[in-house]
Amino acid sequence: MIDPDAETVLVAGTASHAGKSTLAAGLCRHLARNGVAVAPYKAQNMSNNARVALAPDGEWGEIGVSQFVQARAAGVPATTDMNPVLLKPRGDGESQLIVDGEAAGHYAAGEYYESHWDAARNAAVAAHRRLAADHDVVVAEGAGSIAEINLHDRDLANVECARFADARIVIAVDIERGGAFASLYGTLELLPDDVRDRVAGAVITKFRGDPALLEPGIAEIEERTGVPIVGVVPHDDPGLPAEDSLSLPDAGGGSETGSGRGGDGAGVIGTDDGVADADAVRIAVPRLPRISNFTDLEPLARESGVRVAYVPIDGDRSGTDAPLDDADAVVLPGSKNTVDDLLALRDAGFDDTLRGFAGPIVGLCGGYQILGERLTNADLEGTGPASTVEGVGVLPVETRFATDKRVERVTRSVDGVGPLAGASGTATGYEIHMGRSSPTEAVARPLGPESAATDRALGTYLHGLFENEGVRAAFVDRVFEAAGKSRPAGGAGGSDADAAGKADGRSPYDRAADLVADNVDLSALGLGDVG
Repeated sequence: MIDPDAETVLVAGTASHAGKSTLAAGLCRHLARNGVAVAPYKAQNMSNNARVALAPDGEWGEIGVSQFVQARAAGVPATTDMNPVLLKPRGDGESQLIVDGEAAGHYAAGEYYESHWDAARNAAVAAHRRLAADHDVVVAEGAGSIAEINLHDRDLANVECARFADARIVIAVDIERGGAFASLYGTLELLPDDVRDRVAGAVITKFRGDPALLEPGIAEIEERTGVPIVGVVPHDDPGLPAEDSLSLPDAGGGSETGSGRGGDGAGVIGTDDGVADADAVRIAVPRLPRISNFTDLEPLARESGVRVAYVPIDGDRSGTDAPLDDADAVVLPGSKNTVDDLLALRDAGFDDTLRGFAGPIVGLCGGYQILGERLTNADLEGTGPASTVEGVGVLPVETRFATDKRVERVTRSVDGVGPLAGASGTATGYEIHMGRSSPTEAVARPLGPESAATDRALGTYLHGLFENEGVRAAFVDRVFEAAGKSRPAGGAGGSDADAAGKADGRSPYDRAADLVADNVDLSALGLGDVG
């Protein structure tokens, strides 16, 4: 079935990390600031970085971070229609299936495609229909490569979306890794004929150097394929949040962080602030095997003098047996599988490392649960048979897992104690978690009933905690105090909505929009009358 109401442009790619999310966000902002009613859309996403949005029934639900960001770029409230099917990997080939924002179960890939894909497709079609009825343009984002021939009969984000949305397709081609023209040629050759006919053009992304050097290649690929190259976008990270852990830096080399702040190629982001390392503080983030919502750390990396270092938890510690020796604080991030990540920490001896760390420690969501004394009903969360698993024991709390899941946007009163000493007012964010945590002894609760703090450690379910300026400032002050250093002036911090990447006075959304407007021929996408 084809939705006739709105024009749909599908931003597909030759591979993952080809720049699809940036192009889609840029299109959304460019159209919105030219008066077009535009909505983002991704039929199916796979990511453990989720945000909270309104579902069709008026309740809160989950969507992938990219569509939440693109909704902000479009200037519209985020809804689960923008990402009706979300798969959240939890290890051992299994993912949690989220449909219309609500958890439907945990399934291996084969079971999902055999027993649940048809229902997921129906939800995706219905969601697109609702968006198309209320907007002039829908900017859809594909997933991975559009040319995965083993998946063409069930490729919901690319092939099926192009068909049921009657979409024009633009293909993002990453030139940074080499082989761009071959990748585009092979992609077009492998597309189903009806989908191939929908391709309006291709955009070369992440280009460094003189675009004139590409002209002979562009001329030949256009002659061979009949598909125009409608843009060459220079390499420029506008500062949009990253979608999945492939974007994280690691100890073996740098990677795009999506943070709008540079990395040093050794698992550290936030190094391009002009502050000498000797004057900076380092916040260590244990790189959990099933890490989720790591974008919680990006506001910290944007603070002057703050380095966020992703440290391995296993024996590969880049020549050091003490991964926290140079850390001034630790933030334990969220996890898609708290129990299995806790066991991974224990197997590596990292639980002892955390217990022996003397600086401030913050646990966010799954990280909070790990820092507690024990986890009960653990067999509902982990893949093992154990019902009770002992935690790290840094915080006097016990977490009991159940089958229900809390998904909600919340505002909490802030009581500035422990790592947040000096903070006050309120903090706004969102909660996405299974399990409830309760104290095992009298303990401060600085962020509501399901938080806990001591002089040394803090645990909370509040994602987006450090997007709150007062909380972030108090924590950074505490880290500098613990390190015995003076905090340098400056620093943006802030949320992914407004503050990231504002070094030149533009928001990440406007920077992405300018990349698109200045370097892509929108007339080839049927958008030539806009802007």
